[in-house]
Amino acid sequence: MYSSKITIPTRTIRSSRHIDSGLLLAVITAARWLARKMNERRNCNALMELSDAQLKDIGLSRGQTESDVHVYSRS
Repeated sequence: MYSSKITIPTRTIRSSRHIDSGLLLAVITAARWLARKMNERRNCNALMELSDAQLKDIGLSRGQTESDVHVYSRS
């Protein structure tokens, strides 16, 4: 039996785990955008569940909760 002793330098093998930093940044940005939109939707749904009296207590009207004019966000 014949066995060849061929070695492949590791520097010529490309890692499948290598991710372009631009692509990674785009994925992170998209994930943050999606998380922010989900949070906004959750807040909107919570406001829509409040009664008119409860909305009045926090200084909003039913019309304001149905519009996107009032956007509450933490900076």
